[in-house]
Amino acid sequence: MREFTMRPIAHIRSDFAGKFGVPRQSGLVEALEALVVFEPAYRDPAALRGLEGFSHVWLLWVFDRAVREGWSPTVRPPRLGGNARLGVFATRSPFRPNPIALSAVTLAGMEETAEWGTVLRVRGADLMDGTPILDVKPYLPYADCRPEALGGFAAAAPDGEALAVECPAALWEKVPPDRREALRAVLALDPRPKYQDDPGRVYGFGFAGLEVRFSVEGEVLRVREILEGTGT
Repeated sequence: MREFTMRPIAHIRSDFAGKFGVPRQSGLVEALEALVVFEPAYRDPAALRGLEGFSHVWLLWVFDRAVREGWSPTVRPPRLGGNARLGVFATRSPFRPNPIALSAVTLAGMEETAEWGTVLRVRGADLMDGTPILDVKPYLPYADCRPEALGGFAAAAPDGEALAVECPAALWEKVPPDRREALRAVLALDPRPKYQDDPGRVYGFGFAGLEVRFSVEGEVLRVREILEGTGT
């Protein structure tokens, strides 16, 4: 059996310090912005020539914080509440023989920076900060879009914004203005695991250098605290 060695060409710079709170698929929160920062060996502008003509790109990346010894042929998809086992190749679980993921994101622009050279500004990414990226490929609508495709157990998208978000104005003031809509949308999608429904529990996750703490009762999510400097 042949083996292949791959090295990251880039890393993502996103607002999520950990996996909790990250949207469960790409494109669910278009307001989320992130940067694709190329490694020094791949910062040649010629490698990006022509990419400006595409509106979306594929990111191929590594579940680097979900690597395990060995693998299981079945997993418990969160979409099914963690109560049913399906074949690993019928899911997008991070626990796979090769921990590779892919995300279709909006290419919002290419920017020249003094520190990192040319970076890609993308929207709708579902990657934690620092995630290694193996490749960037253009999204081709004629080949990559299949309106007739069947979606199996995940045929329908999540039910939009599942929760109403309530947050005191004083807490929102702690969030940078250009991050507020993205955070609100992330909270409205209900970041909790599907199998957890405890109105008395306070959850928290890191976002844009903040610690966001909330509880959920019924269809209302209430932000309890936003602490500065603890979400990294």
